[in-house]
Amino acid sequence: MDGTQMPAATAALTARYGAGAEPKAGPWNDTIALLLSHRSVRGFKADALPAGTLETLVAAAQSAATSSNLQTWSVVAVDDPAVRAELAAIAGNQKHIEQCPIFLVFLADVSRNQRLAAEAGTELAGMPFLESFLVAAIDAALAAQNAVVAAESLGLSTVYIGALRNDVQRVAGLLGLPGGAAPVFGLCVGHALPGREGEVKPRLPQDAVLHRERYDANDAGHRAAYDPRMADFSARHEMGPTTWTQRVIARLGTMKALNGRDRLKDALVALGFPLR
Repeated sequence: MDGTQMPAATAALTARYGAGAEPKAGPWNDTIALLLSHRSVRGFKADALPAGTLETLVAAAQSAATSSNLQTWSVVAVDDPAVRAELAAIAGNQKHIEQCPIFLVFLADVSRNQRLAAEAGTELAGMPFLESFLVAAIDAALAAQNAVVAAESLGLSTVYIGALRNDVQRVAGLLGLPGGAAPVFGLCVGHALPGREGEVKPRLPQDAVLHRERYDANDAGHRAAYDPRMADFSARHEMGPTTWTQRVIARLGTMKALNGRDRLKDALVALGFPLR
């Protein structure tokens, strides 16, 4: 890293980890700077995006790694206001689903390969297992993250909508999904509303997630150092619960907080993923 890059790298690492918690700065370029600047945005202008934006994002998504080149994912672009309103309701009334100019639903999708096998007059013995769903879900996530990086490189903002999993069967019905296709998450894309650009959210200290040679479960100190940084962030954005510890407990401490996702396995089985 040359001397002209050091201030930018230091500022980006401070924004991501908090003052005093930054890891050692290393190689640096514009791509790394873009990745560290990621933030979720939940308020979008309704302005249409340039022609070809959707196709560009999908091209970036299709350039992500995919296990054995099986390409077991698909994406549905949803424009119909009525369908978007239904999806927003499923996701806990997240109105940015209705606001953003591009709303995508990423799917774990083995149905295409099932059709391929049927046309070839054969069976895919490995299809009914948990591994097949896991591969498809990972493929979808990798593809979506490529799309997010592409969108942010174009000056656009994004937010993932995991709450579509509150009712995957209802989402599947709204989108006309075949058996063997299930929604994994949604993605809002667009220009942030003024004042809603968001802020880089601090992450756990790197030593809490980076293990060298063997896993070190002695992370209480790292979590204790992180809690006040998240509390400061939460206070600035009127979020609650405030600390990371409180947020984890609130999100996972009760069945109610799962919003129906405790029944996700049965729903996926009904959508054509036996999960053996």
